[in-house]
Amino acid sequence: MDVFWQKGYVGASLTDLTQRMGINKPSMYSSFGNKEALFVKATQCYLDTKMKPHLDLLFAEGVGLKQRLKNHMMSVVSMQCSDDGAKGCYLVLCQSELESGEIPAEAETLLKQADAIPKQIFTELFKTDPESIELGLNTKAAENALCLYTTLKGTAAMARSGVDKAQLEYSVDAVLAGISTQLH
Repeated sequence: MDVFWQKGYVGASLTDLTQRMGINKPSMYSSFGNKEALFVKATQCYLDTKMKPHLDLLFAEGVGLKQRLKNHMMSVVSMQCSDDGAKGCYLVLCQSELESGEIPAEAETLLKQADAIPKQIFTELFKTDPESIELGLNTKAAENALCLYTTLKGTAAMARSGVDKAQLEYSVDAVLAGISTQLH
């Protein structure tokens, strides 16, 4: 997962992958089948271990909508800016490679499905959250969702290029203020 996060699908060579895993190429093929199958497993691991934990923050009990959105977004930004590995977002990096035509079909499908998830979750939140409905944010649920997701994709690119968390927090705050000055 770390190799794909650092280099993307196209940039990750079999040598990079086998060296990081400490195995030889025949063992990699025996264990995973091929690079695409390894990528699909790594991507699913990323979704399960790196992305899903952030979602709980959107639905925290007893926390206002604006704070839940900020907590979620800053949790993602913190991961994007972490010194523990590659900066930015694994998915954003690999999704940007889709236009190259070099991503195999199963991996492409998974990346496109993963790209749809945040928009769906944010849209559903804006449509169904009582505070969102009270503030009228549900009337532009899809637009608000796209705004938040666009911001997170942008913070991923900025984090990858070395912008720090404190600077990105200002962007998150500005976007949340722009969605509605009525959020508490």
